[in-house]
Amino acid sequence: MNTILLHWLDWVVIAAYFAGIVSVGLFVSRRVNKTEHYFLGNRGFSVWLILGQAFGVGTHAEMPVSLAGAVFQSGYSAIWYQWKNLFITPFYWLLGPLFRRMRRTTLGEVYEDRYGKSMGVIYTFFALAFFSFNMGAMLKGAGKLVSVAAGEAVTPNTVVIAMTATFLAYSLVGGLVAAAYTDFVQSFFIIALSFLLIPIGLMRIGGFSSIQSNVQPEMLSLVTPGDIGVFTILMLTINGLVGITAQPHMIAAIGTGKDERSCRIGMTYGNFIKRFCTIGWAVVGLIVMVLLMETGDVLADREDAFGYATRELLFPGAVGLMIACVLAANMSTCSAFTVDSGALFTQNFYRRYLAGNRSDRHYMNVGRLSGVTVTTLGVLFGLYVDIVLEAFLFTETISAFMGISMLGGIAWRRANRYGAFMSLLVSSTLFFWMTFRDYGILLRWQDWNFGLSMLAGFATLIFVSLITKPEPKTVLDAFYERLHSASCFDDSTGKEKLVTKEGHDLLIANLFDLRLNQGWKVFYGRFKVDINGFIVASGVVIGLIFLARGILLLP
Repeated sequence: MNTILLHWLDWVVIAAYFAGIVSVGLFVSRRVNKTEHYFLGNRGFSVWLILGQAFGVGTHAEMPVSLAGAVFQSGYSAIWYQWKNLFITPFYWLLGPLFRRMRRTTLGEVYEDRYGKSMGVIYTFFALAFFSFNMGAMLKGAGKLVSVAAGEAVTPNTVVIAMTATFLAYSLVGGLVAAAYTDFVQSFFIIALSFLLIPIGLMRIGGFSSIQSNVQPEMLSLVTPGDIGVFTILMLTINGLVGITAQPHMIAAIGTGKDERSCRIGMTYGNFIKRFCTIGWAVVGLIVMVLLMETGDVLADREDAFGYATRELLFPGAVGLMIACVLAANMSTCSAFTVDSGALFTQNFYRRYLAGNRSDRHYMNVGRLSGVTVTTLGVLFGLYVDIVLEAFLFTETISAFMGISMLGGIAWRRANRYGAFMSLLVSSTLFFWMTFRDYGILLRWQDWNFGLSMLAGFATLIFVSLITKPEPKTVLDAFYERLHSASCFDDSTGKEKLVTKEGHDLLIANLFDLRLNQGWKVFYGRFKVDINGFIVASGVVIGLIFLARGILLLP
């Protein structure tokens, strides 16, 4: 196996990337001077910026690395580890407008609106931990990958510090505006990351026909019952659908579109771009299978597969581009998380409990400082903890259990704070107890344990809410009034305005008021935009599955 030290061309490419992305961030930051602009971009982002945010924030460097390794070891069906949200992507068409109609800066405020201060505080603690642990995991993972790709010319911790200094340089000045524009630019680097190795690798091994002739047929199946079967895919789908509603960056990433159309298209098709790139990551794993058969090399760890392909296949300049792509995949997420965590602390804790009557500039500066603090905690976590997977799994799993109350609060008016708290307590306790009982550890995702825990969580939400007093009617009326009215950003005034002609009902917010007895015509008329978009997106899902299978039949 070759060890490649960075060529001067690689250093030029990396330096150009750093300089370019900082310049973009600082350039678009010039007019950011108030909290609404810093935290939310005035909710005036175009569909292209929402596409870039949805794709960039949702894609991290460890994803192609882990998936290529999983496919290398377990076969093509391992694609479902990253495609776990494929079947829920059409539902993003239904969810996108909700995050805009909430008209809040953070989901912590939404929890407080719906369930009171106590649930707002609980959510805030969860969200800050989510941001800190995930940033630490992403930074450390990218640092290790870049260090290996660079022939250990730099240490992982040096990479972590360089990445952090770069995205903080523009995030602190331009907030979400800088994060959104740099996410859009970095999206092209992430796409390059997904497919850069494939044409070179296919030429090296002799095309897809070489994969077909050298890899066992069962390793090319999209479904392997003994490993990833239909039930596992179903549970992963439920995990993603419920969990996405409670992930703390969703309002900033999706709800900041200039209108509901931008939110719908951005959330749905930004994530479809990621699903498409996932096919590329899986193909890299198959290419490495054949490469190792030819060279006789052995990988010490399955997740070395992506790094191995980088070292074996890329040439000077291309290695630097790959490193820039890895940096882009993580910095696009971390910059958004820095701004989101600052907004969460400022809006849900500082403004609420410490200083409730200060100037707008004061709160913007607090947001900057608190964002740096949460980022620093993530960096320290990444620098000094080698094994960060457990923390990542913890936040992803808790998101689903937290999402029970969020989804229930949107769809069911009778859900209350007591049911919300108990659903989180029961579902998470049951899951971790069963996992420890079965495996002797707390964090290992298993489909049956997760399914039973989710069932217990929803049952608890319903039962406890029914036997305890409901939320005040005035509070519920105000919450649902926002969910049932549309608005958009008015370019001429620079402010929000209600849009009555687009104020159609949203399906998810009316699950208990479908009026099916009035016939299909009324039902379709109320939810026409939801239904049509969902059908089209479902067709894209089918198309991606056929593409993933059909690509292996190419010569």
